[in-house]
Amino acid sequence: MTRKPLSAADYPLAEKRPDLVRGARGKPLEELTLDALVSGDVTMEDLRITPQALLQQAEIASSVGRNELARNFERASEMARIPQPIIMEIYEILRPGRASDKQAIIAAAKRLRDEFQAEILAAFIEEAADVYDRRGLFAARY
Repeated sequence: MTRKPLSAADYPLAEKRPDLVRGARGKPLEELTLDALVSGDVTMEDLRITPQALLQQAEIASSVGRNELARNFERASEMARIPQPIIMEIYEILRPGRASDKQAIIAAAKRLRDEFQAEILAAFIEEAADVYDRRGLFAARY
């Protein structure tokens, strides 16, 4: 069964469409209670945002013409699948003056694409590599 596209009328999802909200381990919103947390039935993993939730937010943003916000949510949905240490490695490379050349950033984008199928995020990082190159941000600044 295909669901109808999300729109501003569905926002916020937790209030208007709780049937769509699930934790990272698949628990529905109604099971994410304080009692369940205390008993150990709910873990931090259940409370993390999911790629699906971020894509739902992108869909709502797009429905009201907030296309840049929608793209940010789409990139975030890809990031939600990437381990934190890898995100921090790439963050460090993207700090101006940290990467020695454009190829270091391109390699990070390739890793995201190859290992995590993060196509949107990889394209964004490749765009950053071009900007860094034009602005001369590869030379150590400090």
